[in-house]
Parts: sequence; structure tokens; C-alpha cells
Amino acid sequence: MITKTEAGALIEEQVVREIFEDAQKESKALSLFRRLPNMSSDKTKLRVSDALPLAYFVDEKTNNGRKNLTTSAWKNVFITAEELAVIVPIKENLLNDVDVDLWAEIRPQLVSAIAKKIDEAVFRGEGAPQSWGDGIIPEIIAKGKTVTETGKLYSDINDTMTQVEESGFNVTALLGGVGLKGKFRMMTDTTGQPLASTEIGSLRREYLDNGAWDKNTATLIAGDFNNAVYSIRQDVTYKVLDQAVIQDPSTGEILYNLAQEDMVALRVTFRMGYAIPNPVTALDGTETRYPFAALVPEGTVSL
Repeated sequence: MITKTEAGALIEEQVVREIFEDAQKESKALSLFRRLPNMSSDKTKLRVSDALPLAYFVDEKTNNGRKNLTTSAWKNVFITAEELAVIVPIKENLLNDVDVDLWAEIRPQLVSAIAKKIDEAVFRGEGAPQSWGDGIIPEIIAKGKTVTETGKLYSDINDTMTQVEESGFNVTALLGGVGLKGKFRMMTDTTGQPLASTEIGSLRREYLDNGAWDKNTATLIAGDFNNAVYSIRQDVTYKVLDQAVIQDPSTGEILYNLAQEDMVALRVTFRMGYAIPNPVTALDGTETRYPFAALVPEGTVSL
């Protein structure tokens, strides 16, 4: 019978690190957001301007040219590292089959699982740790930064971008589900011409195709993705299990009994955190400012 040591030897540590590199490409959150230096503790404080300083002309005839005072207040935005774990059960006969490229079998499953879970948590708030908040789309809806579809996609995207710009941010990309691809292919500008060298046409467009997008909640989001940041607390680590029982966390149902079913399981973990600093801008100092807005289907009010 294969041992944990033998199974672990099949997966070199430097190769395991490729999991996160591939997940960065597959996860739209990780590929679009700005990565900060790795975290040195469980929580990292980001300093974000909470009140912009104001400039004044000096009137020598009033108060003897006294200068007005201005303040720049700051608030701390925390990025909290949360652990994400993925377990892949493997039949021992697969491990013992020298003709099978074990890594080629496992890595795509791990990458897809990690990318999907991160995107679900970040964009929809599904399964997200409490420290990560409600998710970008629920936050967009809560702040009233939505535009309802009218059937004129070019105009709808423009109105959605305007929501972001009026908060003082610049739109860097558009993100939607795979159904958005066909809509873009058929999109024309306000003159009825195919989308070409326009600002909307030149924007980066990304499509979430890992199952994390809910087309019934939002058609697309437009935003300043530089104002969403993430940081890694711990690189990818792995452990091979051979005596564990794997349960469904929601129901408690036993999914696999590794010892009884002649299986081992590869458990991959890493810790990361993300945040949207949402600083005060020159155009908007209200609490409803936000660097993202969403185009939503007709009838969408809340999640």
C-alpha cells in the first residue's frame, strides 16, 4: 500500500506553488485586482484618505493674511487573511499507475476550485468570511450604484460607467458572465455602427466562466479595479491524508472514508485577504461613493 511519504514525493513543493500562479490567471478577482506585498501578520492596515485637504487663496486684507487650516483625516482599512482549503480525494490505484501523470490530473481541479471559490466570495459574497464583507455586487446594490438594462447595451454601459466616474473613479475594465460575449459581438454605438475605436470598445473586458457569475443578479460590472486589492499571508502548502474521513460541511454527510475506500487525499491550503479601500475623492465624499457599478437585469432590486 502506498504511504503518505510516497504520495507526497509525487508532488514536488515547487510544483505545488504553480497552483496559486494558475489560480491567479483563472480567478478574475486575482487577475484584475492589485496585489499588495505579502502580509506579515493576520491583519494589514491600509491607510486611505477619509477627508481631502482643501486649498485657499490668501486674502491679505482679511485677518492680516491669516492662512486657513485644513485637515487630512485617515481611516484604517483592514485586510484580514482567511484560510482557503481544497481537498482532492485520489484513488490509490491511480497513484500506483505509473502511466498516469498525477500532477496533470490533480492541478486543474485544484486551480478551478480555488479560483471559483475566491470569485464567488469576492463578487457575490457567497461563502465569504465575515471579514471580507458582503461582496462587490451586493455592495453595489446597497449603495444604489446600479443601472437597469434597457436593451441598448452601449448606452447602458455608458450609464453604468458614469456611476463610477461620478464617484471620482476611472473605469479600468468591464466584467460579466460568458453570456456577455454574444452581446458584445452584436453591440453597436449610438450611430448604429459596430463597436470599434470607442472608449467602451477599448476597455478591457473579462468574462467569468468558472461558474461563479450569477447572470440573474448582474449582467456586468464596471469599475476601477485598481481600487480593489489583495494580499497573500501564506504561500500554498499541501498535506497528503490517508486515514481521514471527509464530510460535507453543510450536512455532515460522510463523503469519503479514505482508509476504507483505498484512497488518499491531497489537501491544499493558503491564506489571503482582500479589501476595497474606497477612498474619498475630489468628486464624492459621501458614504455612497464606490469604485464599482453594475448593469442589472430588469426587476433586480436586491440579492
